[in-house]
Amino acid sequence: MLRTNSLKRLSAVALIAISLSACQNAQNAPKQAMGTLMGAGVGALLGAQMGGGKGKLASVVIGTLGGAYLGSEIGKSLDSADRMYMEMNAQSTLEYSQAGNASSWKNPDSGHSGTFKPTRTYTATSGHSCREYESTIYIDGREKVATGTACRQHDGSWKISD
Repeated sequence: MLRTNSLKRLSAVALIAISLSACQNAQNAPKQAMGTLMGAGVGALLGAQMGGGKGKLASVVIGTLGGAYLGSEIGKSLDSADRMYMEMNAQSTLEYSQAGNASSWKNPDSGHSGTFKPTRTYTATSGHSCREYESTIYIDGREKVATGTACRQHDGSWKISD
C-alpha cells in the first residue's frame, strides 16, 4: 500500500514539475512544450508497464523524464515551415490518394521529411467522408509514427481529429 501511494505521489510530482517547466516555455516554444508533455505521459505509461516490484517506481520516473526529454527535442525540431509542408501533403494525400498509397514531403531548408498514408476510407455516422491514416516524420534521423482519423469538412478541406 505504501509503495502504491509513493508511486502515485512521485509520479504526480514529476508530472507537475514537467508541466510547470513546459508552461514556462509555452509562450516562446509551444511545439516544444507540447512535445514535452506528450513525451512525459507516454514515457510514464511505458515505465509503468515495464517496471515490476521494487523497480516499478524507478521505471515510471525514468520513463517520465526520458519521454519528456525526447518529446521536447522532437517538438523543438519541427518549425512552422515543416508543419506547412506536412499539412499540404496531408490535405493532398487525403483528397487524391488511394488507401495504402503513401506520399512524401520534405522541407529542403531543415532537411526534415515525412510520409502520409491513408489506410482506410469510410462514411461516418454524421455522413462525413472520413479516412484513417498513418503519418511518419523523420527529424535528424529519428522516426516518429502517428495514426489518426481525418474527415472532410463542408468546405471540402480535411480536418485531422486524432
